[in-house]
Amino acid sequence: MARPLRIQFPGAYYHITCRGIERRNIYYDDKDREMFLSFLKESLEIYQVVLYAFILMPNHFHLLIQTKKANCSEFMRQFNVRYTVWFNHYHKRVGNLYQGRYKAHLVDADSYFLELSRYIHLNIVRVSSHHSLNYKQLLSYLHKYQWSSLAGYFDKKFAKYYIDYKKILLMAGGRRQYRRFIVDGLKRDISDPFKKVKFGLFIGDDDFIEEIKTKYIKDGSERDQPSYRHLLSSKIEPEVVINKVSELFNVGPDKIIQRSMSGIVRGILSEMLYCYSDLTQREIGKLLDGIDYSAVNKLRTRLKKRMDDNENIQKIFKKVKKSIEDLSNVEI
Repeated sequence: MARPLRIQFPGAYYHITCRGIERRNIYYDDKDREMFLSFLKESLEIYQVVLYAFILMPNHFHLLIQTKKANCSEFMRQFNVRYTVWFNHYHKRVGNLYQGRYKAHLVDADSYFLELSRYIHLNIVRVSSHHSLNYKQLLSYLHKYQWSSLAGYFDKKFAKYYIDYKKILLMAGGRRQYRRFIVDGLKRDISDPFKKVKFGLFIGDDDFIEEIKTKYIKDGSERDQPSYRHLLSSKIEPEVVINKVSELFNVGPDKIIQRSMSGIVRGILSEMLYCYSDLTQREIGKLLDGIDYSAVNKLRTRLKKRMDDNENIQKIFKKVKKSIEDLSNVEI
């Protein structure tokens, strides 16, 4: 199976996450968390990486970073290895600590950084044990939780020297406004920004992805990294995708593209064509009975909102997605 694609360049912004093997805890106590942060601070300095936000969960962690140099892989390899070696020695254990390699999502910081920071900071109160608490109780818990970067965003006196608060606070309008932003997230069921990840790599819009492809992905790289082929060229022919989705919904290929077809079905088909045939929304619109770019965007956007509210639609989408992936034997 192909290893995850790593796109690296100076100034890149990433969301990083890494989970314990078999979802086991990667911290047993506060000593572990303190050592984890100690190694993190050293690695940030060594590799000139900027840290904007983080949270330590029992069995995984989240980082929001920028690499001044094209060295995300080096930074994470050194950091993860150091903590794993220390953890195994201290707890007298052997073997892997993490479940495979870390995940690195390349982020369109101008559009998604503020939203990502909030979701990361609220991660600790979204566990099932907190579902019965009201927003004031959740806010109180957040104030007490010391294993994230949130305290420094609320109050300058809790700011850590190794965290850069300026970018996100500028986006929010200051600490008071960022606090309101957090409270708003506690009061309502905000959407998960990680559901917006595209190709398993990007958190950004189409223009951002196209810019990254044009500037930083070279055709010659595809020999060593199969995932590049997914970004650089058509993976599955559109006709194949249309036929497969038609088969799953038990309608003819000619009927499924018509405007009279269900919006959910057309939304799923649009998403499959976008993700697996590498078509633009304009190109998808031409296939779907000549609708325009904005109509395709609405189909995809409405589908995602409906999936958030309806588990049955989620199940149908996952079934179609699995069937399309089976055609290529590559998981996206």
